[in-house]
Amino acid sequence: MRAVVQRVLSASVEVEGRVVSAIGPGLLVLVGVHEADTDADADYICRKVLNMRLFPNEKTEKAWDQSVLQRKFEVLLVSQFTLYGILKGNKPDFHVAMPPAKAKPFYASLVEKFQKSYSADAVKDGIFGAMMKVSLVNDGPVTMQVDSSSLQNPAQSSNGDVGSVGGNEAQVPKETS
Repeated sequence: MRAVVQRVLSASVEVEGRVVSAIGPGLLVLVGVHEADTDADADYICRKVLNMRLFPNEKTEKAWDQSVLQRKFEVLLVSQFTLYGILKGNKPDFHVAMPPAKAKPFYASLVEKFQKSYSADAVKDGIFGAMMKVSLVNDGPVTMQVDSSSLQNPAQSSNGDVGSVGGNEAQVPKETS
């Protein structure tokens, strides 16, 4: 599973000329579901996104100090299968994205997981499979990408992150001579 996380002052999703979801300050999260994703991938993405310290602490003025949970901000989840697009020549190919019939209930369970882990009122989403117009006011800009593929390969992920699947403790790679 892949998530592109943007810190926003506001964001909204419009479908067929109607705003279906909107948030104030918080996170806009574009979510791509891979054909091999499992509940463990969803757990990982949910935990990482909700606990990312992307917000400044207004009391201490310390940057990168608080999560969306700590600030009691909102989250807008938007399904986006194109995050798993691969260019073949000039044409995109999406064969590694989970097929829509399987992805729709999987994505719905991810939204529910976010709502149960945080608050049903604070977590909104778009409409799965719809052509959406996503509007946002980026804050920073701050944009992070989280990929759960490290769960299938617990070695270093593409961003150099080495971490434990089970908790927040980091695994320190052994030094080689």
